[in-house]
Amino acid sequence: MRDSRPQSIENFFDQASERSTLQQVQQRAIVLNKLNRAVQGVLPAQLHPWCRVANFRQGILVIETANASWLMRLRYEQSSLLSALRAQILPSLTAIDIRINPSLASKGLKTVQENSAQAATEEKPVLRKMTEQSAESLRAVASNSPEKLKKILERLASLAGESTRSTSR
Repeated sequence: MRDSRPQSIENFFDQASERSTLQQVQQRAIVLNKLNRAVQGVLPAQLHPWCRVANFRQGILVIETANASWLMRLRYEQSSLLSALRAQILPSLTAIDIRINPSLASKGLKTVQENSAQAATEEKPVLRKMTEQSAESLRAVASNSPEKLKKILERLASLAGESTRSTSR
């Protein structure tokens, strides 16, 4: 049973005691954050925005997920997650409890939108320009090439000064 008596706020900040209440909360948060990173490292990337570690108590890891569809996906991964976490960092892990937390849906959606926006900005093609020196080199190679290759090289050399895409067509 918890001690529900009123306490002085100084007790929370008291550094003289071995472990103040805030230190205990901070240590617990650090442990759960490390656990969350370990779980994210084992799970497939598509699940990352939709689940997180909520608690670890008495050998049971509690994972929250956004909705029932992600809960089912996590259940498919549950046995591999359990064995991987036992092998890596939690030999005392006995079970994984998966719960639905609807507030994760909005956070997950926001994360997915940010990632897609970031990916869209990164996918812009890099434009390159061919120098006149490169064009002259191509023309020199074309002069000693068969007719079909000669036409292709000359057409490529004529692009000197124009911007070209970095990807081949």
